[in-house]
Amino acid sequence: MYIVYMDTNYRTTGSLVWHLAMRWRAEVDRAVERFGLTHAQYSILASLHTMTAGDRRPTQRELSDYAGLQTIYVSKLVRALETAGFLTRDPDADDSRAVRLALTDFGRQTIAAARAVVRDLDSRLTAPIGGPDGEATKALARTLGVLLDRQSRKGEPT
Repeated sequence: MYIVYMDTNYRTTGSLVWHLAMRWRAEVDRAVERFGLTHAQYSILASLHTMTAGDRRPTQRELSDYAGLQTIYVSKLVRALETAGFLTRDPDADDSRAVRLALTDFGRQTIAAARAVVRDLDSRLTAPIGGPDGEATKALARTLGVLLDRQSRKGEPT
């Protein structure tokens, strides 16, 4: 892991969030590498796993909206995940422009195992502020959520 030395007098909120996000992403990348995934691929599979509860088959666009990522980026990730056998893409019966997504058995098994690893990582990374259920962690999550929601409402990229 790399260490960032910043003068504490000049640490802006944006800089702190960016540095933390880069470190967090690198940690998740290392954690899910054993499953043949990148952090971005993990995020798409985890989102799809949540969305497909109850045999629902979301469209690629719905997955993009749910994950908060640009459609073209999700399309590239989905194609790579399909090639690797994690999910299937099938034409939508009602909309010739849309495709419906589903996890394969391999994809379901992989994401279940990867989510457990990422949950453990989350516990370790948030331990200094009380872990996932700690009040400081919950307050941080609420604060970050407010900032993200505000940006989304303004139509700005997140």
